[in-house]
Amino acid sequence: MKADRLLSILLLLQTRGRVSATELAERLEVSVRTIYRDVESLSAAGVPVFTERGRHGGINLLPGYRTDVTGLTADEARALFVLSAQGAHSDLGLDGALGSALRKVMAALPAPHRPAAERVSERILVDPARWMQGAQPAVGSGPDLGELQYAVFADRRLRLRYRHGGTPAPVEYTVDPYGLVSKASVWYLVADLHGEPRLFRADRVLAAETTEEAVRRRPGLGLGEVWAALREQVERIPKEVPVRVRVRRGRLDMFLRIHGGRVAELPPEAGAGPAEEWVEVAMAFPAPAAVLSLLAFGAEIEVLSPPAARRELARAAAEALRLYQDQPCRDQESGVVRTTSR
Repeated sequence: MKADRLLSILLLLQTRGRVSATELAERLEVSVRTIYRDVESLSAAGVPVFTERGRHGGINLLPGYRTDVTGLTADEARALFVLSAQGAHSDLGLDGALGSALRKVMAALPAPHRPAAERVSERILVDPARWMQGAQPAVGSGPDLGELQYAVFADRRLRLRYRHGGTPAPVEYTVDPYGLVSKASVWYLVADLHGEPRLFRADRVLAAETTEEAVRRRPGLGLGEVWAALREQVERIPKEVPVRVRVRRGRLDMFLRIHGGRVAELPPEAGAGPAEEWVEVAMAFPAPAAVLSLLAFGAEIEVLSPPAARRELARAAAEALRLYQDQPCRDQESGVVRTTSR
């Protein structure tokens, strides 16, 4: 621990020049007294470090005491520091390690490239979450990614207690892990189950135990190849059902923001005209039942065809109507149960 701290002090001094003992103590989360002891240790080891007292004093290295890594271009330096904006290291518990690694890289960069690398964190921000979607709560109270990571790097089989979506009872599996993949801020375990590739959402793992058995991966396959095959299975688009709808022009912008990926054809004059007029739009869905997502727009959207899609919407609307007309509702404040009148 002390050796790592000494290296961090050295790299910070190489990067920043003069740094006060107070600032070093705050950044490394130790006392000022510990910083001065560390400076003495560095000096005893032959590092040309010295302190200056006074209002503008601090801890310094002799000019020219640094190591440059040659061969890095400005773009390569910026690319390295984009890593700090990705967010996956937080999920893996590697925040501290990444910060330490970037300090080491910064100290080793050629001086002309340091300002550009430092500006990356000020100019580039990667937010992996989708709009109107906060952090996803864990499905169960199972382990974090630590146990899954351990099995992956130890090349051991994993015993999982796992809950599938829409299935109330968990099941138990013994799997052969290839690795972990983060996609759209969701972590997945890629593993073989009985020799077949499978995806397991990390937030559906209720319990995980690394066994003493060596992993049994299929020969010649790595994480990249298995993930590519699984992704193709998930993203394979079935033959889609053409659907025609009409949308109130006043809601067209919102409709396109939400369902634009399903739009197959939009009239050229769609954006011109009174807000209450209807605009016909050609869409495509994987199945007639998928049009239920349009119910969020209420009477501002009408599905014109096919009849099967209209029946799905009518059925869902009728079920919702029966729920709110016939079922008793509870006054949450008084706890009184009363029946909604027709």
